[in-house]
Formats: sequence, C-alpha cells, structure tokens
Amino acid sequence: MADPKGFLNHGREVAKSRPVDVRLKDWNEVYVPGSLLPIISKQASRCMDCGIPFCHNGCPLGNLIPEWNDYAYREDWAAASERLHATNNFPEFTGRLCPAPCESACVLGINQPAVTIKNVEVSIIDKAWDSGDVEPQAPERLSGKTVAVIGSGPAGLAAAQQLTRAGHTVAVYERADRVGGLLRYGIPEFKMEKRHINRRIEQMRAEGTRFRTGIEIGRDLKATDLKKRYDAVVIAAGATTARDLPVPGRELKGIHQAMEYLPLANKVQEGDFVAPPITAEGKHVVVIGGGDTGADCVGTAHRQGAASVTQLEIMPQPGEDRAPHQPWPTFPMLYKVTSAHEEGGERVYSVSTTHFEGDEDGNVQWLHLTEVEFIEGKLTSKPGTERKIPAQLVTLAMGFTGTDRENGLVEQFGLALDERGNIARDADFQTNVPGVYVAGDAGRGQSLIVWAIAEGRSAARGVDRFLTGASELPAPIRPTDRSLMV
Repeated sequence: MADPKGFLNHGREVAKSRPVDVRLKDWNEVYVPGSLLPIISKQASRCMDCGIPFCHNGCPLGNLIPEWNDYAYREDWAAASERLHATNNFPEFTGRLCPAPCESACVLGINQPAVTIKNVEVSIIDKAWDSGDVEPQAPERLSGKTVAVIGSGPAGLAAAQQLTRAGHTVAVYERADRVGGLLRYGIPEFKMEKRHINRRIEQMRAEGTRFRTGIEIGRDLKATDLKKRYDAVVIAAGATTARDLPVPGRELKGIHQAMEYLPLANKVQEGDFVAPPITAEGKHVVVIGGGDTGADCVGTAHRQGAASVTQLEIMPQPGEDRAPHQPWPTFPMLYKVTSAHEEGGERVYSVSTTHFEGDEDGNVQWLHLTEVEFIEGKLTSKPGTERKIPAQLVTLAMGFTGTDRENGLVEQFGLALDERGNIARDADFQTNVPGVYVAGDAGRGQSLIVWAIAEGRSAARGVDRFLTGASELPAPIRPTDRSLMV
C-alpha cells in the first residue's frame, strides 16, 4: 500500500470529456486524449489495499486491482501492465466498455466515492501500448492440435489467444467481414475507436492465431465439416437473436433492430459507405430500450443529425443512490447518465408501446404509448395516459434472447440447450458433444464484456485439458457463477 492516506487526501476524479458541441462533429472517443495520466497516480493512491479486496468479487476476471493500483501510483507502468495482463487479455476493451462492477464492490465505496478502477486500468494499458510493453507472446512449441473458434467477440478472442499461447493451432471464424464481433459492429466509434481492436488482432496474428472472416458456420460451412477438420471447437457466437416488439404497425418501414442500425454507422467509419443506408438525419428518432445498446443508438442518432431523440424504458426510473435491497457490494441498478445522454434527447420511463402509425407509403410516423405501473407484481397500463409521439426512425434495443438458431449451427452440431435457450455445457464448458465447447453469451446469455472474457479464458482451460490431458491455463469462473447482484 503506497499511500495509506491516499483515500483521505484525494477525492475522486474521472476522465474529462470533450465539449458536446465539439464531439458531436466527429466519431472519435468522447474523452480528452491524455487527460487521465496527470491525475491517475493520485487516483490510484485512493485504493486502500483492503485486507479482503471485494473488488475481486465484483470482477469475474479476478483482476489484481490493488496490485496494479499500487504500481500505477508508483508510475511503474511496465509492472502495472504485467499485473493487468495476468488476468485480462484485453484491458483496453474493458477499461472503455465495462460498467465496472468492481467499482460497485470497492470497499471505499461503502461511504465514499469508489476508486476510479476503470480509469486506472485504461491508463495502464494505453501507457503500455505507447511504451511498447505489449508484445506478441508466441508459444515456444506447438502441440500439433487444432482448434476452431466460432465468433470473434471478446469471448472468442480470449479463448483463441489463450489456446494459441498454449501451443495449439487456432483458427477464428467470423461471419462478418471484419474481426471483432459486437466490439467491431455493435459498439460505436465514440465509445471505443476500432484502432484498439486492430492492434490487438495484429498481436494475435503475430502469436499465430489465424482469422477467417466472411464465413458463417452453419451456412457457408457445415458445422459437421468444421468438427471433422479440427480436434476441438469453441462456440463463441454470442446471443445475437434480438428481442422483438410484436405490436400493430411493426411491419412499417423505418423500424429496425438496434443491431441493424448500429453496424451501418460503424461501416461508414470503416470506409464502406459514404452515408449509412439507415440514418437518423433530420428525423424524429425513438429508441425503445433503456440499456447500454439504447444509449449507443442515442449517441449515434445525435451524430447523424437527428431532429429529436427520445428513449423509452418500460421500467421505472432508477434512483441515484443504492436501494435498500441492493446493498454494497452488489451491483446496483442506478440512474446512469452516459456520454450519449449528456448530448441531448429525452428519456421517458414507465411507458409501453401500444402500436405504430404510418403514412400512406408505409413509413412509420408516430409511436403510440401508454404509461405503465406495477400492480401486485404485474406490469399494468394506466388508463387515460395514452399518447403519441413523432417517430420517423425507431430502433429496438430491448436485449437479446439467445444464440442464432436460423443458421443451423445448433442443429448441425446436435447441441443441447438449457431451460433459458442457451447452449448447455458442463463444468469444463463442454457441450453434450465431445470436443465442442461454448463460451460467452452463447452459453451464459446476454452479459457483460468482463464475463465474456472470463468465459473465454475458462473455456480455453477446458479445451486445453481435453486436448492434452492437463492444463496450466487459468479458469477464473465456472459456468454456473453469476454476477454479484441481488
């Protein structure tokens, strides 16, 4: 513990954001470049190095947070990077995208603002890249075993990197035209610039991982043929089946799933389009769903020049403080103002869409809604609260219900599903088919990026043990582990 009084002497400071009117003119990350490094040593000193660091319980990766906080305080960036990478393959992803359950579990957070763990994390890894401390870690020898990984999101990439470093020959299959999964085409550029993915992929290529893009297992290549080619398979295809809204008028033009809308904006930044085929420019936009994906739609619509943006949420507005039934160190449901919400728009809670109304050409023009409330635990419409709001572009960001069943992957492998519709697996992350493993949202259901990476690392251990009889790879979680929530 470098500074025993750090948490007493210094208040919480977070990354500075660029002015709204400036950042809306581009797609770069919203934070002021370099603003963290001058303050991060003091922020790291606020870590109390608790006897029982509950931040470890909040993070499924088992990040060694007090250790790398101490190194960051001392500005020993190389040692901090080593400790950070000991448990996390991609801290530049989590440091930007994770909602930080570790901070919710921070012991200092019992009666003070928690340590800025995410900001310390991203400062360490950015410094490591700038200093050349992140290098390829090619295996000393090859095992002669081959592994196919289906999906290049955080779970697939983590599994692939771990297995490559263990000496196996790994090929990652991605159905999109570029590697990264939802990191590439689901997360907007203003939340994470794609250069962070690109340089990590180059590191993995240098280590020996191979990437096959534009190939969808089940359609372009039969799952049974894939299994014949490889000694083991890891399914990390995500939970990409979006929850729909079956109300009258759903068929109108201008109503899209969030994952139909967001990737097109990212493709513009990749240079594939001059303008996106689906755009919010000049339109009244309604985003249905109050989570992070909804916020991504809000920020994207702002940058495309929407006339107005309204975000609807069926649940009541959360409070700004912990509710009694969500005590420390659980991850509380709090009212969150993201960078996208800072940029404008209206947020409406406790409402439900009843139907859509269109024009004579079949384009959506209005969204009809009603206020709702919980009565005896059941969501009920409030009489007399019906109204309509203008809606020329509607994005559905209501979450996901499971892995894709339409491409044939599940049926061709002959995979068993659990009671929630996810791919079932045993304690080693193996499915009912020997040699076929599952990691990430495909097995867990929709979850956080830290859980995806933890799943990828844990599944890699199961695969390594299957191929060699033993494994020294870490397994931070079990398939049955769940978030520290009430």
